[in-house]
Amino acid sequence: MGIKSRAREFISRFCFSWPEICRHFHRAQDIRRTAISHRATIIRESNIRDAARLVSQIPNIVNLGQGLPEYPVPQVLKEAAQQAIAADVNQYSNTWGLPALREAIARKMKHYNGITADPETEITVTVGASEALNAALLATVNPGDEVIVFEPFYENYHPNITIAGGTPRYVRLHAPAYTFDADELAAAFNHRTRAILINTPHNPTGRVFTLAELQVVADLCKKWDVLAITDEIYEYMVYDGAKHISMATLPGMRERTITISGLSKTFGVTGWRLGYVVAPPEYTKALRRVHDYLTLCAPAPLQVAGIVALDMGEDFYKGMVEKYQALRDQLCVVAQRAGFKFRKPEGTYYLFTDASSFGFENDRKMWEYLLRECGLATIAGYCFYRPDARTQNIRFCYAKSPKTIAAAEERLALFTDLMVQRDLAKPRR
Repeated sequence: MGIKSRAREFISRFCFSWPEICRHFHRAQDIRRTAISHRATIIRESNIRDAARLVSQIPNIVNLGQGLPEYPVPQVLKEAAQQAIAADVNQYSNTWGLPALREAIARKMKHYNGITADPETEITVTVGASEALNAALLATVNPGDEVIVFEPFYENYHPNITIAGGTPRYVRLHAPAYTFDADELAAAFNHRTRAILINTPHNPTGRVFTLAELQVVADLCKKWDVLAITDEIYEYMVYDGAKHISMATLPGMRERTITISGLSKTFGVTGWRLGYVVAPPEYTKALRRVHDYLTLCAPAPLQVAGIVALDMGEDFYKGMVEKYQALRDQLCVVAQRAGFKFRKPEGTYYLFTDASSFGFENDRKMWEYLLRECGLATIAGYCFYRPDARTQNIRFCYAKSPKTIAAAEERLALFTDLMVQRDLAKPRR
């Protein structure tokens, strides 16, 4: 008699049929089952979006928090979008993006990034760079695969990897230079490593990775047969002679790199949600299947305006860089006077500061204090680190008008006065 037969005979003596036992077993499993998925429960809420919601609820806030540019969208882009809507370009577009937009992206990639890409088989338009990253991870990462992430990192990366079933493997960018140790990076690679996420220019630190740094990453990717997924959304925002380098241009990396970018930051259209992915045909084919069932397609009339955006001349980019570099310099003076420590950002439109000297328990407490007591919205640094990290950083956004940054200086002067009063009130030993 086999094991199953003996089990059935034993159970029958207690007046339960085998189907009844099975039903009870599955019912018990249902009782233990929760209404919310495990992946949803381990995703923490966004401090960046928290700050945005609070700003809308608290009057007279000076907002240096979320990356929301205060400058108007170029008029020619608004007119292009309006004309497309008026011309009834309001239905689904080609799922992979309007052919003319993919051709414009191909021209831009060759001219600026040095990457030759076929718009038919290697370029996909997505609903923002965020969807592009999700689609890339879902198309390439299996449960249990490890994805290397430089820490600190843009806060979306941790949930993106989690949703794809991957396991984040963190490699620290060491302050104040915010570069990685080559030995620590090499130790993170192993037979479970599927991909490495590289964000340059880097949010939140403002680093622009050098060719030498990227070469270290490339050599390890080739050694371990690892995919590089690069987030290059701030690619045009580089200062003081720094140069943006796309990973896919390094020898041996074109066939193992997925390059992600978009229009949101460069053209100040964060609400349009226009991103794109450039990848070898086999990766493109897979991520297009995922993209199709995630969002189907990006907004059609805004894609038409995107064609106009990508054909803007060099004067536009030069003016944008000069504007943000001046605003960066203005904010750096303000933050330094207030006692924050930092490395001057080489790119993006963020200033990432060390706030450990102010004596708060953590940066979330300081973020709340700046918001409630000083009327200044920032971003707490903890959201750029793994969930259990202890952090003391504050991020400021300088995609703001000189007037807004001047108003922030007044709020930080108030903060300085409050800190002096606090210190004077402490009992002396």
